[in-house]
Amino acid sequence: MTNDSFLRYAEEYTDMVFRLAFHYLGTKMDAEDVTQNVLIKLYQSEKSFDSQDHVRNWLVRVTVNECKSLFRSGWRHTESLDELGEASAPPVTLYDPFGHGRAGPEEGGALAAVMRLPAKYRMVIYLYYYEEYDTGEIAELLHIPAATVRTRLARGRERLKQDLKEVATE
Repeated sequence: MTNDSFLRYAEEYTDMVFRLAFHYLGTKMDAEDVTQNVLIKLYQSEKSFDSQDHVRNWLVRVTVNECKSLFRSGWRHTESLDELGEASAPPVTLYDPFGHGRAGPEEGGALAAVMRLPAKYRMVIYLYYYEEYDTGEIAELLHIPAATVRTRLARGRERLKQDLKEVATE
């Protein structure tokens, strides 16, 4: 890979890799570590990419694999969502890891609810709604059956609905 192509890919996809890792892992430090590792693998890769979609899919696969590797390692950082919210945002707003600026209180409730979901639901919701992959593509990227993706989407949506109802009644 040439330096120019690496720089172009890194500029275009670093945010996506970080958001995916953050969504999977739930901590900023771990997401930064994974992003760095993925970019190193991209730089060292001798793979020739056919299209932008090919690069994007390769980066998603490598990011998911790096996240899984981090879960298996004994060096995982632990940082609660409450601590992250207090440390990185004013009390009225929450940090939006999707790069859409600051979220207001109503969006912060939805974002916080998504981040409280188990990783298996967070990942499919993120890939479906934010990266706009269809269920077949998500299945291929995560190496799970498409039916499992659809089930996780349905269960994740149901959990979000319940969590958001609870927040609204408080």
